[in-house]
Amino acid sequence: MASPLQFAYRTQTAIGVFDAAPVYEALPGFVKPQGNLRCCVYSPCGRYFAYATNDGISVVDASVGHVLTSLPLPMVYEISFSPGGTYMSTWERPAKDENGDATKNVKVWRTIEDVPEGQEKQPLGRFVYKNMSGWNLQYTADEKFCARLVTNEVQFYNSNDLSAPWNRLRAEGVTDFAIAPGKSQNVAVFIPERKGQPAAVKVYNVPQFSSPISQKTFFKGDKVQLKWNALGTNLIVLAQTEVDKSNKSYYGETNMYLLSANGSFDARITLDKEGPIHDVSWSPNSKEFGVVYGYMPAKTTIFNHRAVPTHSFPLGPRNTIIFSPTGRFALVAGFGNLAGQIDVYDLEKDNRKVTTIESGNPSVCQWSPDSRYIMTATTSPRLRVDNGVKLWHVGGGIVYNEDFNELYNVMWRPAAADALPAGDPLHPVPAPHPSALKYLGTVKTPSKPVGAYRPPGARGSSTPLHFKREDEGGAAHTVSNGVPQIGPNGFGRPRNQVPGAESTRPAGIPGAIAADGGDLSKAAAKNKKKRNKKAKEGEGNATDAPGSEGGLAPPPREYGNGSPAEGRSPERRNQGQGHSSQHRSQSRNNFNGRNRSNTHRARSQSRPGHFGQSAQQQQQQQQQPQGGSPLGGGDGAMTPAQSANAKKIRSLQKKIRAIEDLEMRHAGGEKLEDTQVKKIATKPSVMKELEALEREQ
Repeated sequence: MASPLQFAYRTQTAIGVFDAAPVYEALPGFVKPQGNLRCCVYSPCGRYFAYATNDGISVVDASVGHVLTSLPLPMVYEISFSPGGTYMSTWERPAKDENGDATKNVKVWRTIEDVPEGQEKQPLGRFVYKNMSGWNLQYTADEKFCARLVTNEVQFYNSNDLSAPWNRLRAEGVTDFAIAPGKSQNVAVFIPERKGQPAAVKVYNVPQFSSPISQKTFFKGDKVQLKWNALGTNLIVLAQTEVDKSNKSYYGETNMYLLSANGSFDARITLDKEGPIHDVSWSPNSKEFGVVYGYMPAKTTIFNHRAVPTHSFPLGPRNTIIFSPTGRFALVAGFGNLAGQIDVYDLEKDNRKVTTIESGNPSVCQWSPDSRYIMTATTSPRLRVDNGVKLWHVGGGIVYNEDFNELYNVMWRPAAADALPAGDPLHPVPAPHPSALKYLGTVKTPSKPVGAYRPPGARGSSTPLHFKREDEGGAAHTVSNGVPQIGPNGFGRPRNQVPGAESTRPAGIPGAIAADGGDLSKAAAKNKKKRNKKAKEGEGNATDAPGSEGGLAPPPREYGNGSPAEGRSPERRNQGQGHSSQHRSQSRNNFNGRNRSNTHRARSQSRPGHFGQSAQQQQQQQQQPQGGSPLGGGDGAMTPAQSANAKKIRSLQKKIRAIEDLEMRHAGGEKLEDTQVKKIATKPSVMKELEALEREQ
């Protein structure tokens, strides 16, 4: 009988090994260690399980849980195995010896070794590596050779003898490398841009390092991810820059390339949706791979080994794609700052969707080795609440749940395909564990989402297109980089640029009209033309005025800073010139009102030189501007009737702009009130009235 599925976990106080379906119980022979637990890991072959504590390292038989060997290494923080589990590497915190030199903190051991009594186990090799990432040796699939990266070269060793390098791959400026799985024994190295030269990825066959068998050069590559397929015949290069020079993203720019190991094919993979590449993953069959890309809602596409798209899944807020170990299923999920939904697709049944799992906010998502279950877990320190492990059947139901105080790590035990039971993963559906039924009892039934606030006038109507995501029927999102973007329904606004980047918008005076006039309506363009014509006529009149080149006439009054007329329109300034003296005279002499006495009236009639004029004659004199003709008798002046018409024109133009705004909202699918619909219906009469007033002027 095949051994049951198994997973291991590490919490703040314990490390456990748990047999999953169908027994759901702790491994009987495993004794949980206590204390300060730093790490735990399975070997890729699944035979061994190792963990590190303050006392040292223990290697356990994963099938029964018995301790096979121990190493007295109290300061180990990372453990790694070779593909077959023959060799084990450890990483200790960097330190210095008595002479001030760095100690060799990376040690390679033979996992199981017979040591004579009274002697301590000695490592096969020791190295110095300060960083906690990329410290481990990379092995070929047959464990014959291993390699590590040093300055300007990749050093290769015989796995049995790590005292001196067996061969060296010289590559000036190399920063990353990856040994291919499978039997090909190829190695890919990455050299970033340097001194104006493009970045390059070169593939060599071990140990023939004289010339590459395949290579690809490209710009915009500060760092890369090198992803080999399971057979080692094709390589995906995911290149990323630190800074996006087009100012479209805070996180740099991503590009993807595909190379064949024998040099027969290389190409840049073109994607049909703008935005970053969120995830890329090879299928276990090595014939296809999946990519999640584009601005949210992202697009997920399956490509064949020649970078030809074969199928695209529906758009959605997703950023992760993981193929099942058998290659039959693929899960497309949205983790991190997304909602945690997992879509499961059956690739052998026309890529149909099997189910959608609401997983919450997991930080770990893994397929079981038999492709029958999906493990999700929320771990610390990303989230220190709601930590726990959940097992879901591929059909969508939850089968097991366990909560932990602080869960740091969880992983499936690897298993070979021939050691797994055969059958359809979808049938039969397993019975859920009592912990799953208890969990379902505590989950609240999701109520109808409240949604965003909507004003009373918009309630009961469909959401306008410009408020919808692309996967909900809205317009596709495009980054404008400073150029105004107007959607198909007339809505849209330019997105802000990255702070600190140079603006691509032309600088202008705040409040000023654009030099090209912008998108003016017919009435606004006509009014602008009239204003320009009047301004030109005013300049001509000022040049031809009698006092423009000298004379005794006082200069015309100018309105500068501090003037009461500052900030007024030209019409109100003209009115102020013509009527200011009249208002002051009326308030002083009270001609329009009742005289205080008959004496005042008699005195006015007895002085023909000054007071002998009638009130009407004096008012006509006072209405004349200073140094000018009566109101309406000269160029540039405006009669009261013209001033009233100008006010009506401005009011009608404002009403037309409001009607056009309502029409735009109505075209976007927004439901309008009855009064707003009636207002739109008055547009022809308003336009007709406006044209009549403009003709009178």
